Order: sequence, then structure tokens, then C-alpha cells
Amino acid sequence: MLIFRTATLPRMVWRGAILVLLLAAAIGRPSFAQEKPKSSPAARALPGKRVADPALIDQQGYQDILAKYRGKPLLVNFWATWCEPCRDEYPMLNELAKKYAPQGLRVVGISLDSDGEMILVRRFLARHQPVFPNFRKRPGKEEQFINAIYAKWTGAIPASFFYAPDGRLMGQIIGESTRDNYEAAIRTLLAPGATDAPRTPSGSMPGHE
Repeated sequence: MLIFRTATLPRMVWRGAILVLLLAAAIGRPSFAQEKPKSSPAARALPGKRVADPALIDQQGYQDILAKYRGKPLLVNFWATWCEPCRDEYPMLNELAKKYAPQGLRVVGISLDSDGEMILVRRFLARHQPVFPNFRKRPGKEEQFINAIYAKWTGAIPASFFYAPDGRLMGQIIGESTRDNYEAAIRTLLAPGATDAPRTPSGSMPGHE
């Protein structure tokens, strides 16, 4: 599996992230953390045009999304309103979705917010007016959901997964990253023969897991 690595280690923005990830590593059972900041810019954002609530999905729902976009290069981004790096990169992803749509790129967002955070989700989406569809993970069965996407993913966000037109997972960006890293990954995904092993901008082969 190819990995588009970030320049820095991901911020532990999951609720109770450090403790949860350490426990998950110790017992081999990743889970979504439960603690979040007391307030966030999303809570203070002025709502704009109404955006439909994200539809709930489970593991099968995720596979249905992949099947729907089969034949197109796909970027799937996991985010949450309580995740600061997610909030920071979301407008950038919206811009990239617009920029690369003419070249065939499709983008899908999946929120990991809970039922009790739907007011924040609505305000967040109304503020940013995404050009790509967004879904929300159905509460519960975190471990099964993570493993259905990528068994080596700890569940840390932001997280983006890149799928070739033939449906194969080509790589991922886990944690906070830069626009340059995203554009390099997208250009690799859009390049002719993307179903072959992509190379980094420098031409060196990324690490495998």
C-alpha cells in the first residue's frame, strides 16, 4: 500500500486522542476518541445558505460510495467539526475539488461528528458551501468501520484516502498536511496509468506498508 506521508506527525485531535491511541496500540483495537474542545470556530460561524444534513453511512454505505464513483479518481476525506486541523484544511479541499473536477477528480467528505453535534455540522457546511457531497458515519462500531476502510489506520483525523479509477486504494494522507502534499497526491492519482504504482514528485518510490 502506498502512503503519501505528511511533513509532520498528525495532531492528536481525537477526543482523548493520546490516551485512546496508546490504548488502541496496546490492545490492537482502534477506536474513535470521545473528548473534544469546549468551543470551536464552527460553533461561532454564521450560517449561510442551508446545506442538506449528511446522510448516515456504515461500512456497507462506504463500499456503496466507492462503487458509485468506480471509474473516477476519488479522494475521500474524514473530518469533524471538533478537529482543528480538519477545519483548517476543509476550505482547501473545497478549492482543490473545484480545481481538479474538470480533470475527473471526485471528492467525498465523511463527518465523524456525533448526533449531538449536528447543529455544528449544519453551521459548518452552511459556512463553507462544499462543492462535494458529505456523509456522516453512523454512531457505533468504530473498530469495524476503521478496518473496513484501512486496517492500519488508527482512526486519527484528518485523514484522506485516494482511490484509482479501478477502485484500488492507492495511498493516504493521515493527519495535518499541506496543499502542496495534496496537490502532488492528486496529480499522481490523475496521471495516465494511475492504476500502476504512483511515484512522488521527486521520482522516488513512496514507502510501502
